Amino acid sequence: MSLRYALAVASVALLIGVAGCVGTVADVANDGEYDRTTVTVREEGGAELATADVRVADTASKRYTGLSDTESLGEDEGMLFVHDEEDEHAYVMREMDFPIDIVFVAADGTITRIHRAELPENGTGGSDLQRYRGVGKYVLEVPYNWTKRNCVSEGDRIEIAGDY
Repeated sequence: MSLRYALAVASVALLIGVAGCVGTVADVANDGEYDRTTVTVREEGGAELATADVRVADTASKRYTGLSDTESLGEDEGMLFVHDEEDEHAYVMREMDFPIDIVFVAADGTITRIHRAELPENGTGGSDLQRYRGVGKYVLEVPYNWTKRNCVSEGDRIEIAGDY
């Protein structure tokens, strides 16, 4: 009897362990691990040009992954990358499935640089990827031509809801 009991306990423990591992894998892929906020773009005179609902990438791991695990963006969706301080940064289109606009933003909210980043050719990777450079504390990635469609340009300002 004790052998049967031990086997039953071991089987239950194994099932619980497997279920826990499956739950962990699903949690990693879940975008619920990202905070969300709203970014509003205003022209110099203060008129609102656009808003975007964004996921916040505020850790080194989230900044590295970026939108690489995202299949597509809605018309006014994106990702806001938050760096510890304003500096020169370079972004690449690593494992991306769609083109984007990459918007560099100073600590005071001023847009300093806008890139329209198309998909790299198939097979391009690593050091061969084009680097999109700019100065900022924040980098906003939005759908391709979002800045053009909304008349967003360098010198405009962004406001970020929340404390980022």
